[in-house]
Amino acid sequence: MFKLALLSIFFSFAFGNVYDFKVDALEGGKIDFSKYKGKKILIVNTASMCGNTPQYAELEKLYKKYKGKLVIIGFPANNFGGQEPGSNEEIKAFCSKEYAVTFPMAAKVSVKGSDIHPLYQWLIAESKAKQLSPEEVTWNFQKYLLNEKGELVAVFKPRTQPSSPEVIEAIEKH
Repeated sequence: MFKLALLSIFFSFAFGNVYDFKVDALEGGKIDFSKYKGKKILIVNTASMCGNTPQYAELEKLYKKYKGKLVIIGFPANNFGGQEPGSNEEIKAFCSKEYAVTFPMAAKVSVKGSDIHPLYQWLIAESKAKQLSPEEVTWNFQKYLLNEKGELVAVFKPRTQPSSPEVIEAIEKH
C-alpha cells in the first residue's frame, strides 16, 4: 500500500498531466497527447477476443459523432483472460476489418501488474486522488474521460456501453 502511494506521488510529479505522454502507436510512430489539448480524450483498454469487443463499433460511432471535440484512443492489452494475444499487426488488421476503426490506437501495452504502462499508472493515480471508481483497471474496455484541460473527470466500468446516457452526459457536461 505504501509503495502504491509513493508511485502515485511520483507519477503526479513526473507526469503533471496527460499532455506529457507520448505513446507508441499501433501503426508505428507516436501518439503525442499534447496534440489533443482543447479536446476531450476517452482512453479505453481494448481486446479483440472479449465479450466487450463489440464496443469497438460504438466507440467508432462516438468518435465520428464528436469528431473535432473528442478523441478516442484505444490501448490493446492482454491483461485479462489472454483476450488480446495478437501482435500489433494482427490487432490493426482485426480492428480495421471487423470494426472499421479510424480512431487512434496505441501499440499493445500492459494496463496492470508489474509492467503497467506509465500512462495507466498515471490514470490509476488520478482515479485514486479524485476518488473516481473503479480506481484500478478491472477488465477490458474500461474507459477514462479527460476534459479539454487534460484532467480526468470520469471513469466508466468495462460493461458501460460507449453510447450509454452516462457516457454521453459526461462527454457533453465536462
